[in-house]
Amino acid sequence: MNEGGTVVLPWQVIRDDDNGNRYRVAWYATQDEAQRLAERLDGRVKEPVYCVERLERNAS
Repeated sequence: MNEGGTVVLPWQVIRDDDNGNRYRVAWYATQDEAQRLAERLDGRVKEPVYCVERLERNAS
């Protein structure tokens, strides 16, 4: 994706920790790419802690 010469990576992989903190760990151009990483990372832990979210851009 390209927006005004800038590459747009709207799909984020986010890690939720046990204390309720959220960390963005990766950005991707497609949901499929982000989902693959989240599933691979979740395979390393007992409970799912990674999710995929789309970054919404406000129209100005």
